[in-house]
Amino acid sequence: MVLLHEEHLRRFVHVWRLALTSSVSLPPADDPSYASLEALGRHVLSAAGGYMIWMCGVLALPDPGIRSAPDASAIIRDADDYMEHVLERWRAPLTEVPNEKLGTPEYPSRWQTRYSIDSMLEHAVMHPIRHAFQLDELLKDL
Repeated sequence: MVLLHEEHLRRFVHVWRLALTSSVSLPPADDPSYASLEALGRHVLSAAGGYMIWMCGVLALPDPGIRSAPDASAIIRDADDYMEHVLERWRAPLTEVPNEKLGTPEYPSRWQTRYSIDSMLEHAVMHPIRHAFQLDELLKDL
């Protein structure tokens, strides 16, 4: 799952950069994560770090040392550096977690949905896939 997350986060950043250079316009939304392409990029990259921080927290593992994502005004410039930072910090924390701790128990997320570690890993993989798909669809319409 860690390798899948890495692959799909990289793909999201690639598609996001295509959307930026193609001047894609996001549809109007109340969600501040969709206020702009910059906000969307920050949302996806910040969430990637947040998932690992959450998993380490609920498993009482050491803090993975993931810094905060750059703000929306700096995300275009700093996205690649931040992505590499997050991906590097994703590689080690869960390596010693026994399989039986991955499926149970479930823990409440920040948005109150309950996840096991396994289900949070799946969520973390799907998140950049979902947003890359959305951008791919907008790019098709140009």
